[in-house]
Amino acid sequence: MKTHRLKTTASLLIGISAFAVQAFASEPTVVPEQPPVPAQGKITYVPRDSILEFKALPEYKEPEWVTEKFVKTGKLPPVAERLPQEPMVFKTGNMPDGAGVYGDVMRHVIGGRPEGWNYSAGQTQGWGGIDIGMFECLTRTAPLYQVEASDVEPLPNLAKSWEWSEDGHKLTMHLIEGAKWSDGDPFDADDVMFYWDDNVVDPNVSPLNGATPETFGEGTTLKKIDQYTVEWTFKDAFPRQHLYAMAYGTFCPGPSHILKTKHPKYAGTTYDQYKNGFPPEYMNLPVMGAWVPVAYRPDDIIVLRRNPYYWKVDEAGNQLPYLNEVHYKLSTWADRDVQAIAGSGDFSNLEQPENFVESLKRAANESAPARLAFGPRVIGYNLRMNYSANGWGEPDERGQAVRELNRNLDFRKAVTMAVDRKKLGEALVKGPFTAIYPGGLSSGTSFYDRNSTVYYPYDLEGAKALLEKVGLKDTDGNGFVNFPEGTAGGSDVQIVMLVNSDYGTDRNLAEGLIGQMEQLGLKVVLNAVDGTKRDATQYAGKFDWLIRRNDQELTSVVQNTTQLAPTGPRTSWHHRAPESGQVDLLAHEKELVDIVNKFIASQDNDERAELMKQFQKISTTNVDTVGLTEYPGALIINKRFSNIPPGAPIFMFNWAEDTIIRERVFVPADKQGDYELYAEQLPGKPGEAGPIN
Repeated sequence: MKTHRLKTTASLLIGISAFAVQAFASEPTVVPEQPPVPAQGKITYVPRDSILEFKALPEYKEPEWVTEKFVKTGKLPPVAERLPQEPMVFKTGNMPDGAGVYGDVMRHVIGGRPEGWNYSAGQTQGWGGIDIGMFECLTRTAPLYQVEASDVEPLPNLAKSWEWSEDGHKLTMHLIEGAKWSDGDPFDADDVMFYWDDNVVDPNVSPLNGATPETFGEGTTLKKIDQYTVEWTFKDAFPRQHLYAMAYGTFCPGPSHILKTKHPKYAGTTYDQYKNGFPPEYMNLPVMGAWVPVAYRPDDIIVLRRNPYYWKVDEAGNQLPYLNEVHYKLSTWADRDVQAIAGSGDFSNLEQPENFVESLKRAANESAPARLAFGPRVIGYNLRMNYSANGWGEPDERGQAVRELNRNLDFRKAVTMAVDRKKLGEALVKGPFTAIYPGGLSSGTSFYDRNSTVYYPYDLEGAKALLEKVGLKDTDGNGFVNFPEGTAGGSDVQIVMLVNSDYGTDRNLAEGLIGQMEQLGLKVVLNAVDGTKRDATQYAGKFDWLIRRNDQELTSVVQNTTQLAPTGPRTSWHHRAPESGQVDLLAHEKELVDIVNKFIASQDNDERAELMKQFQKISTTNVDTVGLTEYPGALIINKRFSNIPPGAPIFMFNWAEDTIIRERVFVPADKQGDYELYAEQLPGKPGEAGPIN
């Protein structure tokens, strides 16, 4: 064994530190340097207060057809009466192309399907930016990728301002006054409290992006002070970190005046009736976002039209959005890239590396309708093991035995050492795109520290030796190791791996990993289901292993930070408490929880950076997750669109649909196309079919 390791060390560790060169392949070392990313866009950094403000303007404007067809006929109040007294004003200086003009459509292609419109109760709208266009949140973080590091703090949104008590345990938030839902109903603190009390806090409801009370700090409470004021109370002093959790997608209130008609507390219904009470066919659901769903044809298209009560304007007083309509063609995620490059779609987050080379070739053509720019390596995949040994997901004897293995560090080391990350990446795309990723924080975040990242290089023989050390041997000679006698009947160690079937990349990684685990002697069975079922299965804890694309906590750190570790019973993606139980933390998890809590409470930037170095070291040393591969994404945008910020990452604080601030995006008059399906029409009444004209 030692001879093998010495022979492979030189080839594996070229270009790494002198210390690493002396290490055996199966011993931890520093992760290799990543190759540069081709065609990477450059970010222009700005102060936070240069983006927006809340103030009254001398006059307000809207599309002429809205005035003529709806205001003058008495169907709508004048635009000034539909806006708050002090609307949100986007500053012209932060718009790459300045104030825009009205008209045109942004055509998206997505691979998901809408489950319904009840975001608060966990229903997906199909992803691809639909929910981002419909639902607004207390704060906003996506544009922060362009904010100077010393000035980073969430932007105001539905909460226009806030202040801390002297002791830092209370946070008073002032909501925007006079804003209205798209049907004209006032937005106020009742909507915020309904989302909190009857969705986040209610254990029978799971909002779409997994918000739980612990997302905002263990023991946190929220109460209404008056119509436009709410007060948070925290156990820790000055936990400014939680302001990030109040952004997308964990504090985006729904229309309480509509949702209450189906909620068990108010309507005497069941929770299932509440969740499914607003199916995709239910049109004109009131929103606070820029566009309202007005048409849905199964397996064809979703159409959103401009919100006549939208509460944001530009400095010239033009009510936003500039774009009248948004389309979501229901196809596949791979087709999204193809159509954006071809010009039949307008926007895509190029996140599947299988499409990189062809997309670059096509975009390089001068006549290509779309432009393409790569960002930092923020798309990463982890293999997550279910660590619960005390009942989350109610495992059978085999499942319980697998979880005991998952909790064994030598077993996790064996798994990570058996992953040939270079081969996994090259199977997705050739060239300098993918990089070796051992797990932990994304290399794209400012908190990433390579020297704190522990890497166990590929060493199949060393991995097999560790399995034997754990007590796993192939006792029946079929090529797969068996459980010890007396455990799960001494059968083959069979592991069920959950994966999202909506994405080709996810399936390709899963299949590649299954082949590599077979070489190790582990029989891994694929459970590939669509995104909605994947989420439900994961939240229920009914999995052994899970392949999950990295979320905001790993790409920005300051967003959804509590999810970095099991800081509460339902914060971790792969280790939660069973009903009426506690999280049975492993030793390294206790350390991670302590670090995350200190990070959240800290007000010192240097201390926070040091804490994340510690987090990275402990996480990767103990193989908290098994990193698979990491690569950049690229923004594909039709050339006719203006106000697209340079260097926008496709995913950091949020997806690019939010990062580019779509309500500010416009098409110059001479480039506009005839794409509107419901020209000069506005959303109808909630529950009625289609828009009105």
